[in-house]
Amino acid sequence: MINYKGRTFTGERSLYKSNGIKIENCKFGFGESPLKESGDITLTGSEFGWKYPLWYCRGVNAENCVFTEDARAGIWYTDKITVKSSVIRAPKNFRRCDGVSLIGVEIPNAEETLWSCKNVRLEKVKVNGSYFAMNCRDVYADGLELDGGYCFDGARKTSP
Repeated sequence: MINYKGRTFTGERSLYKSNGIKIENCKFGFGESPLKESGDITLTGSEFGWKYPLWYCRGVNAENCVFTEDARAGIWYTDKITVKSSVIRAPKNFRRCDGVSLIGVEIPNAEETLWSCKNVRLEKVKVNGSYFAMNCRDVYADGLELDGGYCFDGARKTSP
């Protein structure tokens, strides 16, 4: 496992196609898609400040992280991701993901967030935004605080 601690990453695709990495107290600034197509990622106390940080990733565990408003469209096409005790300020996060767990997460600008995802678990999540969880499948929610219109539009449970 490769460890990155207390570093700042900039530039497009700074850790592109990385596998088996641990990122602690790092900042991702200007530069799109820093972790695109990466896997087996552990993120702790890190901040994402630009577009598309986690696209086409698999096996992501993030805790105490911040996705700033500029981290738009931050997590798309990513499978098996767990985010704990974090703040996601950017809209349009989580698209077409499979196996999403959000635990103790705040999403104050959740416009068009969690679209067309499946196998979603939401625990103690605070959400503010319209069209949250549109067209999702198999969503479990416990302690969800939701403020927004048209949430779960088109959502469904897959037959056993």
